[in-house]
Amino acid sequence: MSKPVVAIVGRPNVGKSTLFNALAGEKISIVKDTPGVTRDRIYADVSWLDRNFTMIDTGGIEPDSKDIILSQMRDQAQIAIDTSDVIVFMTDVRQGLIDSDSKVADMLRRSGKPVVLVVNKVDSFEKYMPDVYEFYNLGIGEPVPVSAASRLGIGDMLDEIIAHFPEKDEEEEEDERPRIAIVGKPNVGKSSIVNKLLGEQRVIVSDIAGTTRDAIDTEIVHDGREYVFIDTAGLRRKSRIKEELERYSIIRAVTAVERSDVVLVVIDAAEGVTEQDAKIAGIAHERGKGIVIVVNKWDAIEKDDKTMKKYENEIRRVLSFMPYAQIMYVSAETGQRLNKLYDVIDMVIENQTLRVATGVLNEIMMEAVAMQQPPSDKGKRLKLYYITQVSVKPPTFVIFVNDRELMHFSYTRYLENKIREAFGFKGTSLKFFIRERKEKER
Repeated sequence: MSKPVVAIVGRPNVGKSTLFNALAGEKISIVKDTPGVTRDRIYADVSWLDRNFTMIDTGGIEPDSKDIILSQMRDQAQIAIDTSDVIVFMTDVRQGLIDSDSKVADMLRRSGKPVVLVVNKVDSFEKYMPDVYEFYNLGIGEPVPVSAASRLGIGDMLDEIIAHFPEKDEEEEEDERPRIAIVGKPNVGKSSIVNKLLGEQRVIVSDIAGTTRDAIDTEIVHDGREYVFIDTAGLRRKSRIKEELERYSIIRAVTAVERSDVVLVVIDAAEGVTEQDAKIAGIAHERGKGIVIVVNKWDAIEKDDKTMKKYENEIRRVLSFMPYAQIMYVSAETGQRLNKLYDVIDMVIENQTLRVATGVLNEIMMEAVAMQQPPSDKGKRLKLYYITQVSVKPPTFVIFVNDRELMHFSYTRYLENKIREAFGFKGTSLKFFIRERKEKER
């Protein structure tokens, strides 16, 4: 089941980033120096009690003038309304209640989405509680006092957030239909692809970047099998600032990817693969989704016998962190190769849910160890005892060793390649966890 999405909205300097980083902990800073994996502090996975959710910092407000702040806050609130399950509206007890807070509160109230009103910088409950009561005037429920910097009241706030999530039993009614998110920069033809597959003009298509308003779910039946396509939203209006446009499309991509099994990353053939494409693909990669790179507008490219190979090499170079991704060249305009998408999607889903018997895995591992000695350090050599698959979507493996420190990522990559040689696993990432056997015994 997809995790709920929680968005933080608020004026500049009310402490959104402080709260975001406090909740995200260390997970938010990506340690691996992997090209294309987004380093923008936009989203993080958060766990509280037994519930997991994705936290999004809508951000993007520059304190230029009051008018601009209000219009940007409205944009920010609209993104939260469109993409999240719960909205955290953050205010500042020291600045007090101001006019733009009330105007944004009106929007949030009318949206019908659950809103948790958070009053930040309450470092002393005794001193500031009388000022907190003023925020009842917003009419969006009881204000929750916190201090993000001192980590006060955070637990109460999280209790309030998860109270709005669906019950576990409701969640467990699994929808077995494959869910396919279509992500990519604005105006690469995401909606056109859905329309062509559907055979009718269901999603608005226009040359203005970002005409798709919200993430739209479209059900399509092909050869008797139902698929749900999630077309990610563009922007409500063209942004004046390129970074904002990028940030918003990334936020929308995160929420769509979260709900999907397979992600189609759509690239404009005329433009080639860009850094922004790499960021969006990186989100799907980090979340272990099945991935297909769809190069659209292929009919508009002048080709010779080397064009496709050159294109593939460039995509593999920019998206080097996901060599397993499948690549397809299509045209939404002419319908070229679009029907083959279903075969590729089915194959990727099959690989995402493939289970390999433990005995077979251990044979592959022992053979790999015989062919290439495990690394050693200061006279101590790595010993691999046992490997087993613990879950699917993505296929996840645990390897038991004598010393985790000796298990260099390059040797893990070597074992991954051997498993892929045997079973393919095309279109899906594989996850590996390394455990020390003595830890297990303890």
